[in-house]
Amino acid sequence: MSRGWYHSGMSFQVIKADGNSETFDVSKLKRSLQRAGATKAEIIDVVTKVEGILHDGIKTQEIYRHAFELLRNSEMPIRARYSLRRALFGLGPTGFPFEDFLARLFENEGYTTRTRVELQGKCALHELDVAAYNETDSFVVEAKFHSRPGVKSDLQVALYTYARLIDLQETRICNEAVCDISRLILVTNTKFTSTAQNYAECSGLELLSWDYPKGNNLHDRIQKSGLYPITVLQSLSQSQKKALLTRDVILCSDILNKPELLRHAHIGAKKTQVVLDEASLLCNQKTTN
Repeated sequence: MSRGWYHSGMSFQVIKADGNSETFDVSKLKRSLQRAGATKAEIIDVVTKVEGILHDGIKTQEIYRHAFELLRNSEMPIRARYSLRRALFGLGPTGFPFEDFLARLFENEGYTTRTRVELQGKCALHELDVAAYNETDSFVVEAKFHSRPGVKSDLQVALYTYARLIDLQETRICNEAVCDISRLILVTNTKFTSTAQNYAECSGLELLSWDYPKGNNLHDRIQKSGLYPITVLQSLSQSQKKALLTRDVILCSDILNKPELLRHAHIGAKKTQVVLDEASLLCNQKTTN
């Protein structure tokens, strides 16, 4: 039997967000549910019911929506973690909140960070989205934010990013000896094309996306750190999330440390407790691969 999901002896072609099709692979659905923390019984229930709606040409977004709806009776953190990829799309539309989120992620990994930094290269002035350094390492980040799935960062993006690295090699991001720019990481909240990945592997350009590199991608690093953006919270409306982001409230831990920040979103006392309970459960229930 192939890797596809079979029903009545048939495999089904699903349409991905980028418009391409592939055979539905049930293991991908199972892994996403496992990573979200769903129980074995919940996984079996969701997979069984998703099988019932499969047909050739079904969109992956429809499968996601159906699975998410089936998790409506699950604990709130499970639903939130399952929606993590969609939550990253909410860190827009400018992309600045996504850059700030990356900075917080790198800070958690032991770096001092600066965002939206202007650095003079050998031939041109560059605005870098994130600069990070610690006692032994330093790097800069080019962040490519996309507000919807299916949009990939391609070879052209990788080419000009590598050109920026070459121009910046004689520039420093701080006054310490370690602060020479020898690394530039191209980060996106979606995916890279295969040609962009091949070029990066050949040239030495570092890439970080939702699913690349395997074992240390953006999804993995968020799950391991337990740092979740506020856009993942199911108890907040879209307008409330936007209001918080405009106040630079990026992480669930921000509102746990300072609950009064929720006033900026005009959230009452009763709703505030619901939001804090969800954020607390989410931050305290890290999952492992």
